[in-house]
Amino acid sequence: MASKSNSTFSVLGSDLTITGDIQASADLHIDGSVEGDIACSSLVQGETSTVKGAIKAESARLAGTVEGSITARELVILKSARIMGDVFYDALTIEQGAQVEGRFAHRDTKAKASAAPQGGTKPELTVAG
Repeated sequence: MASKSNSTFSVLGSDLTITGDIQASADLHIDGSVEGDIACSSLVQGETSTVKGAIKAESARLAGTVEGSITARELVILKSARIMGDVFYDALTIEQGAQVEGRFAHRDTKAKASAAPQGGTKPELTVAG
């Protein structure tokens, strides 16, 4: 499986409006509008971008508007972001000024929330300012 190239990425320009789900094995940069769910390795969302649907990514850097749930291992919410939906994360950074209407929940990769050992992995929250 030699198809593991980190140099591959796709760009959706600000003039694009897509209706439907997007699944990408590559990194994705979105400046346009998407009505549908997005699943990719790494997502970068521009300030003018709007996403109406769920986002699932290993890492996501959001600067635009999202209406839907977000699930990411590493999530950065920039000050220009407007999020309406629940946020599931492993590591979270939120810039001062970002707006989020929804719940935050640390992802439990082992699905053993009640049996977590003392001193185990703890949620990481960073406030950038």
